[in-house]
Amino acid sequence: MIRVYRPGCRTCEPHVGKPAAWTLPSDAVWIDLVNPTPDEDRAVEAALGLSVPTRAEMAELEASSRLYRENGATYVTADILHHGDADTPGLDPVTFVLTAGPLVTIRYFDPKPFALLMDKLERDPGLCVSGADLFLNLMEAIIDRISDVLSINAAKVEAISNHVFSGRKTVGFEKLITKLGHAHIANARIEQSLAGLARIFAFAALDDRVEAQTETREHIKSLARDAQSLIAHNQAVAASINFQLSAALGMINIEQSSIIKIFSVGSVALLPPTLIASIYGMNFDFMPELSKPWGYPAALAAMVVSVMLPLAWFKKKGWL
Repeated sequence: MIRVYRPGCRTCEPHVGKPAAWTLPSDAVWIDLVNPTPDEDRAVEAALGLSVPTRAEMAELEASSRLYRENGATYVTADILHHGDADTPGLDPVTFVLTAGPLVTIRYFDPKPFALLMDKLERDPGLCVSGADLFLNLMEAIIDRISDVLSINAAKVEAISNHVFSGRKTVGFEKLITKLGHAHIANARIEQSLAGLARIFAFAALDDRVEAQTETREHIKSLARDAQSLIAHNQAVAASINFQLSAALGMINIEQSSIIKIFSVGSVALLPPTLIASIYGMNFDFMPELSKPWGYPAALAAMVVSVMLPLAWFKKKGWL
């Protein structure tokens, strides 16, 4: 789908009809390609005289494929979070093309920052009058959304921490480790997105359309600082996740050791009465106490005493 935003409009206008019939409005400041077909790619390429990267090209990870200039346009690709409220947010690439005319975005999913910017433009249609303005406002919406997702993930990690160190004997470590795993995946994807955005800000700051305007240049520097501060915060959350995972595994080992200790103590305590029972179970002809009326109670008493003595010793040593 080809969607076009023009100054003063409250929304992007989708193109309805064949891609070959599409023409670029002279006042367009944003061309948003959503799940574009090859024909739609070719229509935009013909209108702007620029190449549009394919989905496979957008997924490439090397910097030369994600940050480059071509025919006077600046191409930057960032991994953007989506479904940020889920246990494991999604992460997919979006390409931004800064041209002498409109901003071009190519995406194959619907990240929330785009919807947030649409709402913002609907309230204030005069907010963006150029492609550079839209690019910076999109970047600001993306940074704000990442900050929200990071806050959600940090809150989840804090809740897990309170559960791990709640002091209760059984805290459901299996579920906790699963939750920590989800938090770790979310943390890694946030880190990947922020690292890519930081590179984009450094690269886009050198674009003539950004560098020539003081306000625009300062805006992108501010976004770069925000990205770095969020990276530092995210690394602190990552350290907390690793610590809690180690603590949870340590507590699992302690709990397992306690269970094994109980069985070990029980086995040792039952050895003496077993020995006594074994002796009196032998088929000897001469065992005088077996014929005495006090023989049976004496054997039972000996068994009880033989159990209590090891238990008292273990307790004195602090092993119970």
